[in-house]
Amino acid sequence: MIYCLVLTIMIEGLTAILLGLRGKDLLNVLLVNILTNPLLNAIHPLFLFHYGKEAQIISMLILEILVVLLEGFIYYKVLNYKKMSGYKLSFLCNFLSFMVGTLINYNII
Repeated sequence: MIYCLVLTIMIEGLTAILLGLRGKDLLNVLLVNILTNPLLNAIHPLFLFHYGKEAQIISMLILEILVVLLEGFIYYKVLNYKKMSGYKLSFLCNFLSFMVGTLINYNII
C-alpha cells in the first residue's frame, strides 16, 4: 500500500506541478491523495474477495470513478487553481497515475 501511495503522490504531484499548482494548492493535492489512495487500495481487495478475480477490472474502474469524483469535488471546493475545473484536474491526475501503475503492474515499463 505504501508503494502505491508513494507512486501516486509522485505522479499526481508531478502532474500538478507541471500544470502550475504551487503552495497550498499543491499541498492540498498531496493531502487528498493521502486520503483517497489508501482507501481505494483497502477497498479493492474486498471487491475481489467478494466477487472474485473476474471482477478486478470492473471494481477498479468503479473505485477509480468514485475517487475522481470525490477528489474533483474536494479540488472544486478548496483549490484556488482556475486553469481547469477540479474535476478535470482530478481526472487527468488519476488517469495518468492509473496508466503508469497499470504499466508497472504488467511489467511494461
